[in-house]
Amino acid sequence: MSVESRIRVRGIYTTALTHLLGEQFDVVQASPPIQRRFECDFETGEYDATVETTDDRQGVGLFGERDVVGAVGERLAEIGIDTFRWDDPTPRGALFDGVVSETLGSGAVVDLGERDGFLPFRSIDGRIDEGDHVRVQVHTPKPPWSRDRPFLGTDVQVFGGVTSLSKGVNRVVASAPDDASRRELARTTEMLPTDVPTEWGVRWEYGANEAEIGEMDSALSDAVERAETIDGALDDAANAASDADAPRTIAEPDATAWLWFGRESRFELDDARREVTTTLPGHHRIKAADDSASRAVDFAEDLYEPRDEVPIGATLRQFGPEEDGEVFIDHGKPDGRCFSLGKGDVVERDTEAGKYTVRREMRGSGTYDAIGTDREAGDVAITKFREGRWWYPTAYRSEDDESKGTYVNVCTPVELFPRSVRYVDLHVDVVKRPDGTVKRVDDDELDSAVEASHISAELAEKARTVAASVERVLEK
Repeated sequence: MSVESRIRVRGIYTTALTHLLGEQFDVVQASPPIQRRFECDFETGEYDATVETTDDRQGVGLFGERDVVGAVGERLAEIGIDTFRWDDPTPRGALFDGVVSETLGSGAVVDLGERDGFLPFRSIDGRIDEGDHVRVQVHTPKPPWSRDRPFLGTDVQVFGGVTSLSKGVNRVVASAPDDASRRELARTTEMLPTDVPTEWGVRWEYGANEAEIGEMDSALSDAVERAETIDGALDDAANAASDADAPRTIAEPDATAWLWFGRESRFELDDARREVTTTLPGHHRIKAADDSASRAVDFAEDLYEPRDEVPIGATLRQFGPEEDGEVFIDHGKPDGRCFSLGKGDVVERDTEAGKYTVRREMRGSGTYDAIGTDREAGDVAITKFREGRWWYPTAYRSEDDESKGTYVNVCTPVELFPRSVRYVDLHVDVVKRPDGTVKRVDDDELDSAVEASHISAELAEKARTVAASVERVLEK
């Protein structure tokens, strides 16, 4: 990968990431605020990869050429101790022969091999049922921690920031602020030396409005080359295999990767942003809470007087769980998955200290993990969270208020958002049984995660140190 690789950056982390990535990559299509902050002119042409904040603001997605996505991902993975990175087996633009595994009210779940995707019925001509084979393309990837599946389509596209192509469409369309601009972009297509294959239509994206003619032709040429690669892969697939081989990958013209930024990483991003412009302590931590928080932070920074600590009390009062409200416990895993441990009631909160107590009523039967006591109807779990702490305890009690043990989860620093508590589980935990016995558990799972490169050696050592400290306290 050459130093001239071009990237576009979008979302709440843009200033910090532009600063961190600017020496290694050429940043293009910068927004007006970024141009003002960096006091320089950015190029306006097509990107090799784009860096985009995820919908939930917890991290970023990388989309584009494989080598560039890999290099950007490697650099961003160095940001902080609780930054996690995963490559997506269902990247944007990838084509699959999938198998329908389930039909829902509005679409079908399609088995793509390593991951499922969601295909809306409105994207299909005709009816499909469980077991049917269908050729699909990933149009909107989803991060591994998301509850949503990648969004699929049956139409084939080439994605870009200046121009995109659509197979089976014989027209030119343009995204522009007015009709005159759209017509001008459409007419410009006829002037460009690059010929578009007859089965492909052109869409000029918003990035084309600022691009020079030479940049437009270069973007179109790159898109045509990728379209020809897809056509070749489709021809090979038609000649090489039968439906019995599904699910199978037909083509992966681009790569996709995901990065989750934990609380410590957000503070590192604050430091990077602070080298460029005024930055409130906890800037990215606050903005990650809610869309409205971005506007509040921007306003506060206009009035900002330097201070050393994150205003966590104000942050949680405005953008934390509500007292007497409900909150989900979003339990991230180092391999990228995220699932909910359930929903609980906020029964106590101290926003200045960043402390919350959540009560859950337990259902079902079985035993409590590693503790060994019976799980029965009427049991309650009392969990105490503190913003920024590397662990949290859950005390289980019976309907008669008898102790059934305490489970202390070791994790990346806890963050408290309006509707959820978020962290990434670090496997090793400590339990205290009703008889007072204290035991550290799941060290082997932590070792396996390190061997699988899901957890860095530095982060694993931090987890072990935290677990040892918790163990000593519980034994007293």
